[in-house]
Amino acid sequence: MRLLLTWLINAVALCALPFLMSSVQVTNMVSALSAALVLGLVNTLIRPVLVLLTLPVTLLSMGLFILVINALLFWTVATLIDGFQVSGFWSAFGAAILYSIISWALSTLLLKKDGNS
Repeated sequence: MRLLLTWLINAVALCALPFLMSSVQVTNMVSALSAALVLGLVNTLIRPVLVLLTLPVTLLSMGLFILVINALLFWTVATLIDGFQVSGFWSAFGAAILYSIISWALSTLLLKKDGNS
């Protein structure tokens, strides 16, 4: 149930982005749900490999290169999903940061921590 709620929170965060950035477009909720699912899969499966492969650059940049990786993955997902568009790399950079902040805030507000975890 928690996984489903997290997926919905991420989709809502994607739907909020066009109101904050005109360079990001989400046409409907189905596109947002699809993009949130693909973003979750990409961040779970591909992002750790990319972080490991770019570890020297990440260390030299004091961790800031991870923001570049996030932007590239966000932009890649936008090219894969119909109805979810990002106009360029710098738009993806800003949108990835805003998406993280919005989904973190919504998760903090809506998901309760239980004492067992």
